[in-house]
Amino acid sequence: MIGIEMVITRIPGLRREDLERWIANAWVRPDGQAGFYTFHEIDVARVQLIVELRDEMEVDEHALPVVLALLDQLYDTRRRMHDLCDALRRTVPPELQTTLAAALEGDRRDP
Repeated sequence: MIGIEMVITRIPGLRREDLERWIANAWVRPDGQAGFYTFHEIDVARVQLIVELRDEMEVDEHALPVVLALLDQLYDTRRRMHDLCDALRRTVPPELQTTLAAALEGDRRDP
């Protein structure tokens, strides 16, 4: 875990006031409280994402909450699908796994 100054140092183009506003808006959720934040790597990655959306993709700050919410939903769906696949690998007999894989492959080919 790292402090706010280290996050600002690590991410080019990041200003303290922007990061503090993003924390106040709950776009980034570090541990701690104002003046004593500690950031996990996942928090730093989120800050980097926000900077890239703002600076490279030119997403307006008013649109950022919508974009972040959609990305959060996408990441959550991917995580849940990964968990589902793991559960199927652990519990479904191999021959049924093969049948399911073939059916899914067939669905991808159908227009």
